[in-house]
Amino acid sequence: MIISKLALMLGGLGLAIASISPSAAKAAESYPDKPVRIVVPYTPGGFNDTLARTASEYLTKAWNQSVIVENKPGGNTLIGNTFVAKSKPDGYTLLITPLPFSALPGLYRDKMPYDALKDFEPVIWAGSTQNVLTVRADSPFKSVKDLIAYAKANPGKLNYGSTGSGSSNHLSMELFMEMTGTKMTHIPYKGSAPAVTALLAGNIDVLFDNLPNVYPNIMAGKLKALATTGTKRAPLLSSIPTVAEAGVPGYEVSVWFGMQAPAGTPPAVIQKINAGMVQMLRQKKVVDLFGKLGVEIVASTPAQFKTFLNAEVKKWTGLIDRAGIKLQ
Repeated sequence: MIISKLALMLGGLGLAIASISPSAAKAAESYPDKPVRIVVPYTPGGFNDTLARTASEYLTKAWNQSVIVENKPGGNTLIGNTFVAKSKPDGYTLLITPLPFSALPGLYRDKMPYDALKDFEPVIWAGSTQNVLTVRADSPFKSVKDLIAYAKANPGKLNYGSTGSGSSNHLSMELFMEMTGTKMTHIPYKGSAPAVTALLAGNIDVLFDNLPNVYPNIMAGKLKALATTGTKRAPLLSSIPTVAEAGVPGYEVSVWFGMQAPAGTPPAVIQKINAGMVQMLRQKKVVDLFGKLGVEIVASTPAQFKTFLNAEVKKWTGLIDRAGIKLQ
C-alpha cells in the first residue's frame, strides 16, 4: 500500500487550496445550487457504497444542499462509469472510483466507451485498504512459501476465486503468480460474498479479498490469513506479514477508493468538492469508522490523485498485457 507517501501528499493539500485565484473562488461560491448525485458503479453494500453514503450525509449538511447516491451497477462498472463520463461537466454528477477502474483500459482496449484518463477530472483519492491472501482454517498451507511450493509443483491444480476479471482480487493474484512463477486456475464469482462462501465450502483453495470482506471470518477462525498486500502490515492484522515480507520481495497492491467528475468540470468546483471531502475524511468519527473496516484515510489533492491514477493505469494495463488476461 502507498500509505507511506501520505505525509508528502497531504503536505501539498494546503498549497493546492491556497493557490485558487479570487475569481475562481468566486465562481465556486454558488456551487452547489441544486442537488448533487454521487454515482456508485456497484450494487448497494461494500466500501464503495459506504464511502458514497458517508459523503452524501456529510456534504448535504455542509453545503445545505441534497447530495444523493445512485447505484448504477453492471458491465464490470462500465455502465456507471460511462454515465458519469457523458454527464454535463458542472460538478453535479460525481463518480466513486475504485482500483478496478484502472484495469478496464487493458481489459477492453478499443471497446472502451470512454477514455479513462481524458474523460474524467480526478477529485480525491479518499482512502486505501489491503487485500488479504486467505485460505480455509483447515488448509494445509500454513504460509505463503507453502502455497508457492505447492503451486509450482502442481501448475493449475489450485483454484483461486475473484469477483470477476479486472477486480482487485483478480489482479492481486495475477501479480502474485507473475512474481512467483506459479499458475493457478481462476474461478470468478459475482461478488465477494459468493467468493468467500466458495472458499469456506472448499470449492476454491485460495482467495485474495478486501480486508473488510474477510476480516469477520478471520476473527471467527473460519479463514486463515497468510499475508496482506500492502507495503506495511495492516493495522487490523498486525501479526500477519505482508506478501513481500512472506517471500515475494517488491509485491504491493493498494486497494484504493476515490472520486472523479466528468472532464471539463471547472477547477474551482473540483477544489470545492475536494475541500468538502477532505473535511469529511478528517472527522474523527469517519476515521474511526473507516479504520474499523480496515481502510486508511488518504485525502489527497486532485493533482495527486491524477498522478497516482495515471501510474495505476500503466501498472495494471502492463500486467494484463503480460499475463494475457481475458474477460471471463
